[in-house]
Amino acid sequence: MATSLTSSLISLAPLILAMMMCLGSACANLERFEHLPKPNGSLSFLVVGDWGRRGLYNQTEVALQMGIIGEMMDIDFVASTGDNFYDNGLTGVDDPAFNESFSKIYTAPSLQKPWYNVLGNHDYRGDVEAQLSPILRALDSRWLCSRSFIVNAEIVDILFVDTNPFVDEYFTKPGGYNYDWRGVLPREKYLSNLLKDVDSALKESRAKWKIVAGHHTIKTAGFHGDTEELVKQLLPILEENHVDLYINGHDHCLEHISTADR
Repeated sequence: MATSLTSSLISLAPLILAMMMCLGSACANLERFEHLPKPNGSLSFLVVGDWGRRGLYNQTEVALQMGIIGEMMDIDFVASTGDNFYDNGLTGVDDPAFNESFSKIYTAPSLQKPWYNVLGNHDYRGDVEAQLSPILRALDSRWLCSRSFIVNAEIVDILFVDTNPFVDEYFTKPGGYNYDWRGVLPREKYLSNLLKDVDSALKESRAKWKIVAGHHTIKTAGFHGDTEELVKQLLPILEENHVDLYINGHDHCLEHISTADR
């Protein structure tokens, strides 16, 4: 299966996307990580989402296969599309779930690379600040987590977008869950600034490829259905700026959706 980037797509479960790309910049009020490609100009990485299960629900089996594919492709990093720790995120920086769901699981030599992480809705049910804390990176140097940020790898700019605050239901019908909205409220200002930053970063990018990653679906044939708030607010910005690919988690399945004109 090939995307418009002529990338290799490999399904491992629940969602693993492997891409090979061969060399741009972006800037806005978003944290940026510089990640140089290989000397030959190539870049490869795995994408996984909805994974933090303390090894259960086939997590260890998927991790094993990620290690094999990671070595085969000589990956440069791993990107996580959120729901990093089930069921309710982390309780704090000393939560053993960090070790039991991350450090002890992804032990293959090929996976000892940077992990760029955004947050999912399950993460927001716990202590969000814990996942963002540099203390976790001190515990495991692979861990890089922020709300929204850019990975600039010369040929490609990858914008990781915090999609959780877009979803109205989490605010109006939280279903008994306590979402940690510290750093997000007031919501309207947060979203307005985020959309401006994403638009600016995409417009200023000189990378050959532009990729956006978030937790929630935009379009999907899966269980959760389209995220209408993203369809209305984020999708027009992606289309206007000719984003090549949007990658997400949340639906626990692998889909490749393309538009008629791309």
